[in-house]
Amino acid sequence: MTEAKLGRIDLNILRILQKDGRISYTELAKKVGLSVTPCIERVKRLERDGFILSYGARVSSQKLNQGLVVFVQIRLNHTSQKNFEEFRRSVIDLENIQSCFLVSGNYDYLLKARVADMTAYRELLGNRILKLPAVQESTSYVVMEELKDTMDLPISLKR
Repeated sequence: MTEAKLGRIDLNILRILQKDGRISYTELAKKVGLSVTPCIERVKRLERDGFILSYGARVSSQKLNQGLVVFVQIRLNHTSQKNFEEFRRSVIDLENIQSCFLVSGNYDYLLKARVADMTAYRELLGNRILKLPAVQESTSYVVMEELKDTMDLPISLKR
């Protein structure tokens, strides 16, 4: 099922759950104009069909001493399928890496890392990232101020 096949109520459920995954079925049903049982059935279908991937809590990076965000561009020394696979398998195990994207352009990958401070980042870069398979070089961008950080997707209710 694609977004085009989702109805207005399904899209509204997704929009609301994105903002508050802990909302009760009763409150969700009220907000979308359904009774509780059909609302539960729709949520279960959205989960089953893969629209809802998981539920979780957003935790404070500052309170957990992970306030420094660094974006790292990575260039591999040779862009072979084997190098991509080895890099991919290895980077997944780095817990300070929040996101990893294969990109086009002058670099092969873009990483988003969260660490406590520059000392922690230097350790992560020198002892972990640069030692990943096939890494030739990196360029780092330290975030000075975080203006927006969301995982929410724009969900239009207009049909």
